Amino acid sequence: MNIKSVTKMAFQSILSNKMRTFLTMLGIIIGVFAVVVLISIGQGATSGVTESISSMGSNIISVNVFGRRESIKYRDVSAFEKLEGVKSVTPVYTTSATVKYDLETTTVSITGGNENYMSINNYEIGSGRAINPIDVDYRNKVAIIGLTTAEDLFGKDNPINKEISINGEKYTVVGVLKDKGSSIAGDSNEIVIVPVTSLMRQYNTNAINSITVQANSAEESVSAKENIENYLFDYFEDEDSYRVFSQDEMLETLSEVTGMLTAMLGGIAGISLLVGGIGIMNIMLVTVTERTREIGVRKAIGAGRANILIQFLIESSVMSGVGGIIGASSGVAASYVICNMMGISYAINIPVILGAFIFSLAVGVFFGLYPANKASKLKPVDALRYE
Repeated sequence: MNIKSVTKMAFQSILSNKMRTFLTMLGIIIGVFAVVVLISIGQGATSGVTESISSMGSNIISVNVFGRRESIKYRDVSAFEKLEGVKSVTPVYTTSATVKYDLETTTVSITGGNENYMSINNYEIGSGRAINPIDVDYRNKVAIIGLTTAEDLFGKDNPINKEISINGEKYTVVGVLKDKGSSIAGDSNEIVIVPVTSLMRQYNTNAINSITVQANSAEESVSAKENIENYLFDYFEDEDSYRVFSQDEMLETLSEVTGMLTAMLGGIAGISLLVGGIGIMNIMLVTVTERTREIGVRKAIGAGRANILIQFLIESSVMSGVGGIIGASSGVAASYVICNMMGISYAINIPVILGAFIFSLAVGVFFGLYPANKASKLKPVDALRYE
């Protein structure tokens, strides 16, 4: 058996009908393309959210209180700072509101916090000043705005000491944040930070449903979390009224959820690969029928069953392999463009690309095996008589 001549004949057969070959490969191309793109986007989104959470530090603990009746009074938040292992605390009150300056208007996230909010969440002042304890104590109407918000409202003008309107209430801009970047959740620079007490007075509430706690260190975050849970149980006498999450738990939960979603997306895309494999089988069966006399002639002059089997397997493998290469390369390019458009991180995932290519090659071999076996079993006499 001359592998070189068999391979040459297989390529000649593929190139003899270029359009049919391309249409046969199209199913594999689309399948590999979809696998690479969907998994890359899924992993990029996961990486972006993970980096965003990790940037806050591994010693951050989030407290959420559920229900309208279950909430923590603002005056009781300071009790968290007295718990062992706790470094700093900020109550958090978040809403979305229309912000105006002169004739300019934008809708952004409004976050109320105390003097610890910015340091806990890794915000840095680019110009002006941060929120001071006196601002919180006296409910001063001051605001820190993000870069995007500053550009939307003031353009190139300096916003410091200018008044903005938040749902009709006047606040004086005292600071502008440094660039925070973007993530899958959106532009982190579209934000306005104000004293939590001022925002609570504006919305006529004294209840807090969200608190962010910074432990002394990552090592002490476990004990700090336990102390917080004990305090909340004594406060509410019902463990279903609140949830306490550390950064590690949030990252672990996030990894599990996004991992399942990414696998599901990859599985859905993999189905198109199987459909492409069925297309290869269909064309190869047609090819066997069309070349029945050719197979009979080859067998009559001495070609063995193995020669015929390998030739048709090479044809199906080449179509699926070339389709896999085209699909993988176009998927890499498309993933890069899409990730940049969505503002999420992108890195070439070699294992996913190789896996998709190997799977496409395996699909070609698997679905080409039956037609190849059928061709190799044809009897020379029957094949030569075939019209």
